[in-house]
Amino acid sequence: MSQTMDADLRSVQQARDLAVGAREAMRSFQFASQQQVDKICEAMVAAVMREAGRLGQLAHDETGFGYPAHKKLKNEFAAQGVWDSIKDIPTCGVLRHDEVNKVVEIGWPVGVIVALTPSTNPTSTAIFKILIGVKARNAVIVAPHPSAQKCTAEAVRVMAEAGEAAGLPKGMIGCLTELTIEGTTELMSHRATSMILATGGPGMVKAAHSQGKPAIGVGPGNVPVYVDRSAHIVRAAQMIVESKSFDCSTICATEQCVVADRPIADRLKAEMQARGAYFMSKAEADKLAAIMFRPNGMMLAQYVGRTPQVLAKAAGFSVPDSARILVAELDGVGPKYPLSREKLTSVLGFMVADGWRAGCERAIQLLEFGGEGHSVAIHSRDEEAILAFGVEKPAFRVLVNTWGSLGGVGFTTGIRPSMTLAPGGIGGSVISGNVTVEHVLNVKRVAYHKNQVPEVARAHGGILENVDSEVREDDPVSVPTSTSGKGADADAALVEKVVRQILTELHK
Repeated sequence: MSQTMDADLRSVQQARDLAVGAREAMRSFQFASQQQVDKICEAMVAAVMREAGRLGQLAHDETGFGYPAHKKLKNEFAAQGVWDSIKDIPTCGVLRHDEVNKVVEIGWPVGVIVALTPSTNPTSTAIFKILIGVKARNAVIVAPHPSAQKCTAEAVRVMAEAGEAAGLPKGMIGCLTELTIEGTTELMSHRATSMILATGGPGMVKAAHSQGKPAIGVGPGNVPVYVDRSAHIVRAAQMIVESKSFDCSTICATEQCVVADRPIADRLKAEMQARGAYFMSKAEADKLAAIMFRPNGMMLAQYVGRTPQVLAKAAGFSVPDSARILVAELDGVGPKYPLSREKLTSVLGFMVADGWRAGCERAIQLLEFGGEGHSVAIHSRDEEAILAFGVEKPAFRVLVNTWGSLGGVGFTTGIRPSMTLAPGGIGGSVISGNVTVEHVLNVKRVAYHKNQVPEVARAHGGILENVDSEVREDDPVSVPTSTSGKGADADAALVEKVVRQILTELHK
């Protein structure tokens, strides 16, 4: 590629080359066996596990966000944790054979997936998206956030190198390194692109949804955490402080505002303080709020993922080295209370409500102010309150007595492990769960004749003929007749063999 070309032209050309090359590479991988696919995925996971610490350090060094050790853990989770949850899911050939309904389901890749990755979780999100994509035999091209370009590209290189050594066609995993808005747009809109997975800020997600391609995007996570009077207060305080301080709050499911039940509010505050929560004075909180946000309410990047000490210094006050998070006591929710917004940094809001019904209303206000559809947390030992809380909230992850950050992604809960958390229709996404391999897997259905057609539908010119009632001697029997045991397995194998032969001919 000529170095005399302008940056936007170089970026657009690289995007085109990556998209076309990925589609070509897929053609030789389209009918790979499950064994081949899983061998490649296992090789990529093993490579990431070896390099998780180095990649975490690179992400911290380039972005300045969070803690290297926490980023290492996220890389390991995005590799081994995600793989453990999807490794036994069939994605190749015949997936299921429904003998009752006479339907055979066959796995099929979506195609070339463009994976937009954020600066907050750059390496772990790239690892996760490549893994679920390749498991379903898709090509994956990563488009990094500009402020995390080098670490993301290195994570992609590690996975591509390991995958290719295990048999993945060269070019099926790629990374846009000539980064411009024009290049990323070209990559998303290119004719070879089949789907966009967008993890990042509202602007990025909106751009992904405007390309005329299937797109799965995320939304902001202004996550409330309600602490009920029935909660285990010490445990709740510890979990909230630890979760909020994890990687300086760069996971979108992290708690953003505590809503404390009035009878236990003072004790909860004291227990949080004992575990590293620095409660700011009103003057300190006002100073911090004044510098953290743009006029439109979006956070300034230089304050994302920062330690309490860095934030306090920037706002003109100091906090002890033992401070793990900064806490602002709030009187309300909305534009007049900037720290009631989503804060992807070590700052937490704190409010008091009298009873779970009032707490419920506050939580809804917080979600509607900037986190609809995302996540909500509750600490309680009252099952009735927990279920009522879950039923009424406009959030698709209700996290009970656990960390918001690692609970939302599926580390401390039974939710599907993922680094992309969709907020459903109310949050602007086509799905409401944690994105995983099923969302990047298409399924064909081979459906056999099963139900007789009503006579009125068969009538033509007053003539009725029922050929469903019997099989004529001159009609070859082509529908599988076995209903169980080895016969059913043979039928599935036959269907898969025939489908492979036909599709191979079609693609010559």
